[in-house]
Amino acid sequence: MRPKGPPSAEHKFRTGQRVTLAPSLANRSAAGGGYVVTRQLPERGGEFEYRIKSLSEPHERVARESDLARE
Repeated sequence: MRPKGPPSAEHKFRTGQRVTLAPSLANRSAAGGGYVVTRQLPERGGEFEYRIKSLSEPHERVARESDLARE
């Protein structure tokens, strides 16, 4: 029998959800405006990451959960 530990953390944002990306040194070249979450990624360094896409950019970006906010 497996010991009962703390509940596993869950992603704050869901695929298809609209978010905004906070400006930072890591994403200073990012397009302004809203983004859409295209994929939830596993934890990295204790924080969930996401693939996000802006309508004004041809590519997707990877963003940490702490850099995103609900639109």
